[in-house]
Amino acid sequence: MTEAPAAGPARTPANARRQLAAPTVAMLPRIADSLSFLYLDIVRVHQDDTGVRAEVTSEQRGTETVYLPTAALSCVLLGPGTSITARALATLAPHGTTVLITGAGGVRCYAAALPDSLTTTWLERQTRSWADDTRRLAVATAMYERRFGHGTAPAAPTLDQLRGLEGRRVKAHYRLLAQQYKIGRFRRAYDPASWDTQDPVNLALSSANTCLYGIVHAAILALGCSPALGFVHNGNQQAFVYDIADLYKAELTIPLAFSLHATTNPEAAARRSFRDGLRLFKLLPRIVTDIQQLLDPDTPYDAPDPEEHLVDLWDPISGAIPGGKNHGADT
Repeated sequence: MTEAPAAGPARTPANARRQLAAPTVAMLPRIADSLSFLYLDIVRVHQDDTGVRAEVTSEQRGTETVYLPTAALSCVLLGPGTSITARALATLAPHGTTVLITGAGGVRCYAAALPDSLTTTWLERQTRSWADDTRRLAVATAMYERRFGHGTAPAAPTLDQLRGLEGRRVKAHYRLLAQQYKIGRFRRAYDPASWDTQDPVNLALSSANTCLYGIVHAAILALGCSPALGFVHNGNQQAFVYDIADLYKAELTIPLAFSLHATTNPEAAARRSFRDGLRLFKLLPRIVTDIQQLLDPDTPYDAPDPEEHLVDLWDPISGAIPGGKNHGADT
């Protein structure tokens, strides 16, 4: 009589697909190779037998399916009209993918789901630099120099000197753009109490800056840093967001606001124009690179392999010792 096979999972096509789709450590890319961002809206994201997929339904084409490269994504931004299942989130988490809930086009970050496997490498570097006044001044100086050009800051500058240089630079920029668009003298004003009485340029600039803050916030979370630990700004949960956003205002939001000086609805026009220009500017990857260079300018970022992403134990001498093992003395 033929002996029955040992009990085990049935070898069905569905089980075979699941086994093939299950990620292994060797399959996971290094984080340095996966700093990419995907924006989705008006789709349903769920997990099937082979992976995470997004379903787009329209009257013209019916339902179309696109599989997401989960292992190669650092950040997924879910815009309006998006739903995602728990199984899909459970698949994204082991890959170290951050899921952000955003407004249209990735503008404004409302919430974030950070994976358990997210490394603290850059958060630790940010904290060390922030807690040491000498290193904090060095980062703040580098931020200012990125705004108005390397080599223009005085030797061993004080923050008061840097603030003065920045103020003069911004005023000169406003004056140049006002002359270019022939709108007379411009003065920056932000007053939520009298919002409707402000001129179109100020309205457009406030709206565009809000969009910029959301995108910077999303990139900071995806990298694992804290939005609250700023180097120039201080005392606010968005301090680091304001630090990084200021690097791009003169290039992005300020010229855009002046170009909309004759628009009847400058706030909406600023949001649409800013969103449309994001793809060409490639802002998200640039933000990540700038943050890394500011926090650790001397060391190229080289992420550890996935199998090293374990919880270590802190040690005052060596810095970290391996976790997940018994450190008791042998008896």
